[in-house]
Amino acid sequence: MLPYLLLIVGFVLLIKGADFFVDGSSSVAGILKVPSVVIGLTIVSIGTSCPEAAVSITSGLSGNADISLGNVIGSNMFNLLMVIGVCSIVKAVPTPKEMLKRDMWWNVAVTAVLFAMIYNFGKGKNGYITRIEGILLLLGIIAYIVIVVRSALKNRVASDDVKIMSVPRSIIYIIGGVAAIIFGGDLVVDNASKIAEQLGMSKTLVGLTIVAIGTSLPELVTSVVAAKKGNAGIALGNAIGSSIFNILFILGIASSLSPIKVDPDLVIDTLILIGVAVMTLIFAKTKEEVNRGEGIAMVLCYCAYTAYIIIRCYA
Repeated sequence: MLPYLLLIVGFVLLIKGADFFVDGSSSVAGILKVPSVVIGLTIVSIGTSCPEAAVSITSGLSGNADISLGNVIGSNMFNLLMVIGVCSIVKAVPTPKEMLKRDMWWNVAVTAVLFAMIYNFGKGKNGYITRIEGILLLLGIIAYIVIVVRSALKNRVASDDVKIMSVPRSIIYIIGGVAAIIFGGDLVVDNASKIAEQLGMSKTLVGLTIVAIGTSLPELVTSVVAAKKGNAGIALGNAIGSSIFNILFILGIASSLSPIKVDPDLVIDTLILIGVAVMTLIFAKTKEEVNRGEGIAMVLCYCAYTAYIIIRCYA
């Protein structure tokens, strides 16, 4: 009973920690007059991805790499299908032109790179994403952030949709949020592993479902609220930015610290994820928005995927 209670406590700390981190970081971004779409792609997506970062890095260092890699793939599947899907069901989400030309394609490209790394699991690397590959991923996130920031500096405007707090309060929110995220991440990894053992579940299944959904709740809540307010920049930017950040930074830092063992089944999941990334791009490109019908289709796809991995793990 205790592992279940501690798992819930861990998720609460993750979600509230991310919430505080996003509020503080968004406040600083507002003070600096950064456009909302950039806030979504960088500050908010990084903040809401901190749970995945905490879980994946902690699990990688503790020897539970199945949860680390499965968590990133599962979280990206949730971000693209459920977060964007639910947002568009609530209200059709228009796609900012710059995001359609740049960030959507980056998402497809980095997912393809991840597939290439995982597909080679049996070819002389003993089933691991290596430290060198991790460093390459980190270089990728640096390049992406530089491109986005340079674009932001060229289009610097005041943002009316960000709650601006005092600088000291913003800093307290950021530090407190990060502390809660790190501690919550430890609780989630430790107790998810224990529950998996008790139920006879594989760590890969736990990472793809329980942990992935739990750590992606900040993205869902943040994007739905943004969609309701008509802020497509934050709604879509958060989901797409988080997906890019998850692969390039989270897996990059985790595998550079310690090589990540690859479950062969994840080759299929990553291939599916590429298809989902392409589908998201197509939906966003048609009429330059993701409408309610497309959102329903995305949610149904996620439900079908979840049923598939559960059946696969127990077959």
